[in-house]
Amino acid sequence: MELFRIKRDIPFMSYGRYTTTISLATFLLAVFFLATKGLNFGVDFTGGTVIEVHYAQPADLVKVREQLSAVDMSDALVQNFGSSHDVLIQVPIKQKQDLAGVKLSEHVMDGLRKHDTSVEIRRVEFVGPQVGNDLVENGSLALMLVSFGIVGYLWLRFEWKFGLSAIIANLHDVVIILGFFAFFQWEISLSVLAAMLAVLGYSVNESVVVFDRIRENFRTMRKAEVTEIIDNAITRTMSRTIITHGSTQMMVGAMLLFGGETLHYFAMALTIGIMFSIYSSVLVASPILMWLGVSREDFIKPKTEAEEVLP
Repeated sequence: MELFRIKRDIPFMSYGRYTTTISLATFLLAVFFLATKGLNFGVDFTGGTVIEVHYAQPADLVKVREQLSAVDMSDALVQNFGSSHDVLIQVPIKQKQDLAGVKLSEHVMDGLRKHDTSVEIRRVEFVGPQVGNDLVENGSLALMLVSFGIVGYLWLRFEWKFGLSAIIANLHDVVIILGFFAFFQWEISLSVLAAMLAVLGYSVNESVVVFDRIRENFRTMRKAEVTEIIDNAITRTMSRTIITHGSTQMMVGAMLLFGGETLHYFAMALTIGIMFSIYSSVLVASPILMWLGVSREDFIKPKTEAEEVLP
């Protein structure tokens, strides 16, 4: 399906030097912010107290956050849980370290009951820092395994140069997402980790579409140069890219605008990932592939002397 068809190939590779320079600068900035500011891990990773409360009427989450800020708990994460009457409050361990367990829950309930006496506490759970460390290790392991899986898949389906260029582009996307979260100190939660894993898969899907067209062009455009083959492949897939990414971003944008605080950072990570996956698949992976020396011989092996002698 094509919304439009571009008759003349766009010379993307002629700008490869500039786009990769921009990508390298953005990547280094992201690494700099990660090293200097670090990531703002949420309760899922750092540990803390989880409190579930119930209201007689639908809860106003904005007011609940204001009430918690009034009792010096502005960093608490507030979200609906199950229904509009139930609210889940997550208090990071770094806050109110002199309070724990029952004392912390009583402190929270005192602040909420000043404004609504009908609020009831349903459960209190403490997430220890050891659980958080395990989540960090398991999350890092998941990212590493996904990355190795992507390289292996592309190596088997195409050629090692494709696998290497794709994983560099995909990790470029993940590091830049983390750089945004480090710079703005947005909270890293399990949902954000899930978004980054989704971006890895999403980005490699875009790379595979372009790579598949490049492989096909090597077999059909026998007299064309490598730059012409890659430019043609990217140009021919632009309509599909606009349809796919536009449709996906419409859904993610709805979550970003109307999903509330619970889905905000999840949708933000996906939005950044979608934008940079388009960029990296076209203007990072393809120039790297060209500089690695991809050629027609990688797909069409030359005839041996014995084959040439045979009639």
